[in-house]
Amino acid sequence: MDPGSLILGFKHRSESLEMASLPILTVLEQSQVSPPPSTKAQTCLPLSFFDLAWLHVHPFHHLFFFELPQLSKTQFTETIAPTLKTSLSKTLLHFSPFAGKLIIDPTGTRNPQIRYIEGDTVSVTIAESNLDFNDLVGNHPRACDKFYPLIPLLGKAEKVIDYVTIPLFSIQVTFFPNSGFSIGTTNHHGLGDASTRFRFLEAWSWIARSGSDELFLANGSLPFYDRVINHPDLDEIYLKRAKLDTFDEKYQPRCLSGPNDNVRTTLVLTRPIINQMKIFVSTQLPTLQHVSSFTVACAYFWSCFAKLRSDELQVFGFAVDCRARLEPSIPANYIGNCIAPCGAMAKSNSLAEKEGFVTAAKLLGESLYKMLNDEDGIMKDAKTWFNFSFEGMPTFITVTGTPKHKFYDADFGWGKPKKYETVSIDYSVAISLNASKDSDEDLEIGVSLSRTEMEVFIPIFNEGLENYI
Repeated sequence: MDPGSLILGFKHRSESLEMASLPILTVLEQSQVSPPPSTKAQTCLPLSFFDLAWLHVHPFHHLFFFELPQLSKTQFTETIAPTLKTSLSKTLLHFSPFAGKLIIDPTGTRNPQIRYIEGDTVSVTIAESNLDFNDLVGNHPRACDKFYPLIPLLGKAEKVIDYVTIPLFSIQVTFFPNSGFSIGTTNHHGLGDASTRFRFLEAWSWIARSGSDELFLANGSLPFYDRVINHPDLDEIYLKRAKLDTFDEKYQPRCLSGPNDNVRTTLVLTRPIINQMKIFVSTQLPTLQHVSSFTVACAYFWSCFAKLRSDELQVFGFAVDCRARLEPSIPANYIGNCIAPCGAMAKSNSLAEKEGFVTAAKLLGESLYKMLNDEDGIMKDAKTWFNFSFEGMPTFITVTGTPKHKFYDADFGWGKPKKYETVSIDYSVAISLNASKDSDEDLEIGVSLSRTEMEVFIPIFNEGLENYI
């Protein structure tokens, strides 16, 4: 089939609730990109308990929009797309697990691993869309299902003798006529956490911008693959919880699809407001030992959200990077998962009250401080990290992303992104938290809610900020 004839159609619910066709996405090319031939030996990475704990979590989808108002289709297909594919191949020379497969024996006879062998590839889709680029890159509420055609799917699982292979990573580059292009990435959580994704993106953009991997190598940023996380007892515990028998040839990671009535918006907390929030919390809670920008941003969102949903209980959870907190510490460039869950629980009415922001800051600050400063180390409660049930829990809010990773620095040679979106927050009640595109000191909060809830939430969020201006 001619790739140009492959049309993907999507629908969404319009304001009048009548069904209408979204602008189409045309696939221009479907290709497979691998490291340069005969340059990379087989790589096998056993999964640690950190990886096993996240095997069943949904994939992560990220979108980067690059604004180029004069970009023609010829320039896109003859310059941008080839450059991205060539630089991707060079990047995979150093990040071969991204082209590899998750290897799982459903019987549990052998432990899961990530394996790359020569011939493994990353699926790359080159496409064109006539979605409104300027609408997509805004901060205002935008229909969530408009973004779904721009993110790639992961390949299907395959049965090989007595084990199953599962693709881990895919890419889609989409052209917007006379506007620019987007890069969408999807990764299985078994591949790694936010730090792993950022290391790969940093290397790929660096190599694309410079044309070779010389500067990347000179910078000493090579990924660290040695499996130095050695906790056999925890591996055994989490291996039993991994439910490997559910990973068969019919396994398919979750994917986002429309139509739906959800919208996403981007809320910005400027540095002056964040500083005022921190001063306010420290004044109200002088003994609170952890009052960071992350703490007050999450606490403020949580207190606003509690006014939106009057659940009896709400849980607010996030992940903590353990690399620098293990004994001995793990290099920052370690590739894989190395994160632990942290968070707090509260009755929503206590958070919705006048002092709700301070209450949320106290709960989150104390939880973080306890986890990061326990005398027995961060691994003290590792056996029970995931021993909780969401059954009967009305709302579980999660956070993805961290301001420490500057995703807006991803310049592939055509400037930094106009907008960065974490599309995977649509899977559940979740927010993304990242450094702002305008200033590393400001924070962007990505929020995905139903249209009705968003209309109520934004005024609550904005009106509350008046106390800190």
